[in-house]
Amino acid sequence: MFEDHNDTIYEIIKNSNLLSIEQLQELNESHRNTGKSLANAVIDAGLIERPAVLKAIAEFLGFDYLEEVPANVPEALSSQMRPNVARMYAVVPLASDNTSIRLLACDPFNASIIDDLTFTLNKDVTVVVGDPRSVQTLLTNTYGEEDSSIDDILGDLGESFVETEAEDEEMDPADMANQTPIIRFVNLVLQQAIKDKASDIHFEPFEDEFRIRYRIDGALYEMAPPPKNLAIPVISRVKVLSNMNISETRIPQDGRIKMTIAGRPVDLRVSTLPTRFGESVVLRVLDKSVVNLDLEALSLSDDILAKIRELVDRPNGIFIVTGPTGSGKTTTLYSALREVNKVETKILTAEDPVEYEIDGIMQVAVNHQVGLDFARALRAFLRQDPDKIMVGEIRDLETAQISVQASLTGHVVLSTLHTNDAPGAVTRLIDMGLEPFLISASLEAILAQRLVRKICPACRTAYEPSQELIEMLDVDPLEIADKDFFYGEGCPECSKTGYRGRVGLFEMVVVTDAIRELINRRAPTLAIKQKALEQGMRSLRDDGLRAIFDGKSTIEEVLKYT
Repeated sequence: MFEDHNDTIYEIIKNSNLLSIEQLQELNESHRNTGKSLANAVIDAGLIERPAVLKAIAEFLGFDYLEEVPANVPEALSSQMRPNVARMYAVVPLASDNTSIRLLACDPFNASIIDDLTFTLNKDVTVVVGDPRSVQTLLTNTYGEEDSSIDDILGDLGESFVETEAEDEEMDPADMANQTPIIRFVNLVLQQAIKDKASDIHFEPFEDEFRIRYRIDGALYEMAPPPKNLAIPVISRVKVLSNMNISETRIPQDGRIKMTIAGRPVDLRVSTLPTRFGESVVLRVLDKSVVNLDLEALSLSDDILAKIRELVDRPNGIFIVTGPTGSGKTTTLYSALREVNKVETKILTAEDPVEYEIDGIMQVAVNHQVGLDFARALRAFLRQDPDKIMVGEIRDLETAQISVQASLTGHVVLSTLHTNDAPGAVTRLIDMGLEPFLISASLEAILAQRLVRKICPACRTAYEPSQELIEMLDVDPLEIADKDFFYGEGCPECSKTGYRGRVGLFEMVVVTDAIRELINRRAPTLAIKQKALEQGMRSLRDDGLRAIFDGKSTIEEVLKYT
C-alpha cells in the first residue's frame, strides 16, 4: 500500500502520534530491508489498524475518508468517465452533479488526478480516500481490465493507414498523431513498458520496418514490430506529448512527458534524432517507484556503506562516483544526498538534466543554449551558501577547478566521471589539466560501480558451471571448492529471461596519505590500484564474486561487466 510514498507516510504517522518514535524507526528499518511499504509494515506488525492509517493519510491530505467502499457504481455515474481515463488515473466516481465530481482514488497522493481531471472532465474534482485494495477491485468491476491488445489496436487502424506511403506523406503529421487508434497505441506501448519496468523505450524507423524496443535490466527486448507506415504518426504522437516542434524533423530535439499510467505519475525524458529513414526517438523512463533512492537498498557492502555515510557527513572534500552510462552513478549520489537532506543542511545540485525531483534539495538543470554549463552553475552555487554540492559530471578543467575550490573552501562536492575503474579517476583528472597537489588536497574517495542483472528469485536453480567458465573467473580452485553457483531457468515472472532486477558491484579507493603521495608524484593508475589493494580495496571482479557466491548473479553477467 502506497509503496511510492514511504517518506511522507513516515511523517504522517510521526505527526499523528499513532506510534512511539522508537517503534516507528524500528518499523522504518525493517520495511527498508524487506521491500514492504511502510504502511503495510505498520499494519502487519499489528500496531495500528488499517483504517487508522488511512484516516491519518486522508487528514494529512485534507480529503474525506470512506470506511466502506461500495461494491459497485451505478451506470449513470460510471459513464461520466471513459474507461481508459479511469484506468489511467486509477479512480472511480462516487458522486457527481453539473459542476463537481467526487472520485475514489487508488493513490490519493497523485496530485495530477485533480490537476488533469479538472480540465478533462470540466468539473471541480474532489478526491476521497478509501482502502486501495477495495478501490482497485471496484475499478476493475466497474471498468474492466485493459483488454485492448496491441494487435486489436493495429486492427482498429483499419484502411486509413494501409494506404500508399505517398498518401501518408500528404497527410498532416499533427492530424495523424491525434487519431484515436494512434493515441491508444502509443498509450498501450508506454503502459506495457512501465509495467515491465523498462528504463528506456526506443522507436526506430528503418528502410523496411519500424522497430519498438524496451530496455529492461540493461538488456534490449523487441516488441512485435508494427507496420512500417505507422512510424510517422507514432513518432509524431510522442512529439506532441513532449511539446516538441512536430514539423521540425531535421535537427535533434529534447522534451519531457509527464503522465499518469495505472494510477501513478511517471516522468519520461524524450530525445529525437534525425536518421536516414525518419526520426529515431528514445524515451528514458524516470519512475520514482522503481528506483529506490536509499543507500540501504543499493547492495553496498557494510564497509563501503559506512564510508559513504562518513564522507557526505564531512565538512568538506570531493567524492567521485565513476562508471559507464546507465551504471546507476546518479542514483548512488542521490541516495547519499538523501542521507544528509535535513533542515540544517543546504544542498544544491547541477544536473543535465534533473532526473528525480527531491524535496528539500535545490536542483538546477544546466542549459547550454543560454550558456549555463556546469562550471557557471558551480560558480553561482558558491555565492548561495551551500553545505553540500552535487555536480552531474566533471567534464572539463574549469568544472574540475571550481569543484576543488569549493571543496577547499568548506563544501562537500559529489560528482561523477567516466572511467573504467576507481583508481583511473585520478589519472583522468590529471589528464584534464588539474594539478596533482590540488587533487590530493581535496579528493577523499572514489567509488566505481557496475550494474549486473539479478537472478530471478522465482526460478533460481543451483548448477555446476563448466571448467572453462570457472577458469575465466581467474580464481583459486580451492577458494570455490565448497561454493554453490546459481542461474535462472526462466519463468513467467521474469518473461523467461532468468533475470529480474539488477544488483550493484562496487570498488572504493579511499584516498589515504600513502595514495596522496602517489598522486603528488603523478604515479600511474596501476601503482595507485596496487596501493589501494594493499590497503584493503576490493576490486569490481572480487565484488562480482561476492554477488555470485551469494546467489545474486551469474558468472556470465559478472564476466560481461568486470
